Amino acid sequence: MREGLAIWANPSSPHAEGRKARAALEDARARIKAALGWDGEVILTSGASEGAQIGLTRAKGGARFVSQVEHEAVLQAAPDAERLPVRGDGALDLDELADALEGQYAPVVAVQAVNSETGNAQDIAGVAALVRESAGLVVVDAAQAAGKLALPQEADMVIVSAHKLGGPPGIGALLVKDFAMLEPSSGQERGYRRGTENLPGALGFAAALEACAQPYVDPQVLAPIAERLAPAAAELGGTRLADIVAHPTPYIEALAMPGVSGSAQLMRFDMAGISVSQGSACSSGSLKQSHVLKAMALDPQVAARTIRVSFGWNTTRAEVERFVDAWIAMARQAAEKAA
Repeated sequence: MREGLAIWANPSSPHAEGRKARAALEDARARIKAALGWDGEVILTSGASEGAQIGLTRAKGGARFVSQVEHEAVLQAAPDAERLPVRGDGALDLDELADALEGQYAPVVAVQAVNSETGNAQDIAGVAALVRESAGLVVVDAAQAAGKLALPQEADMVIVSAHKLGGPPGIGALLVKDFAMLEPSSGQERGYRRGTENLPGALGFAAALEACAQPYVDPQVLAPIAERLAPAAAELGGTRLADIVAHPTPYIEALAMPGVSGSAQLMRFDMAGISVSQGSACSSGSLKQSHVLKAMALDPQVAARTIRVSFGWNTTRAEVERFVDAWIAMARQAAEKAA
């Protein structure tokens, strides 16, 4: 990013400094594409929300369909879309999807790769197979998966956010197999996005992707979750959503603590210097029930006591141990008060 700031000029300007900035921008684009293993086109955006807006409003196709557990940014980008139900394990109900697509031509279906609240990974291949039968397009929100898991190659468009994988905020991408799938709007990014390109952000995005080691989080770092937290949660009457969802991912844990509301847990963990969320981080400040947990038909009392903790590329085992210690101590204290 320092390099980008040092050479900054408008990459769309035809003068020498602009051409130099353009070369750096295109180099960053190529590196992002290579690091993600994407064979199509890359439209740089201000983040996942803008990627969803472009993909869902300008995709060439018919009716829009979104799963009930999509991020708010996706739901808001397609407010009139039919919302597809999920099962109790958080997986999109493929039978319901098949029924919804019957008689449709060229539908546009949005489904996330990994849910930000539960860590559940969707069956993108199964979804894509059904959408293909209707000559439709699949838009995948991979904000929680890119840089951590392989991108779903069955998708026609993929939404990515840099800050979810250690990059800077304010930069993301909409990956598109073919520009012909989108209606252009004029402006920058070959006419698919308006606004001066964020060169420092693009370079930071590329650098972050290249720095991401695989696996994204060392299994040994997360070992205390399975070794200590899981059995303690079961013993104390807690609920671990990794035991419920269809395809849990290791770097997102959702846990319901008996006897303590999610908001109370947030405050206590924060006082202990531990950052957790209740529901999506984008809406954790609201008192609304999580639309994700509601769609899964999770007991409202359990949902109200559920928090989400995420582990990043720089999380240490000591930090995980400290979280586990704090969760167990808090849950035991609540159990003793209830006894």
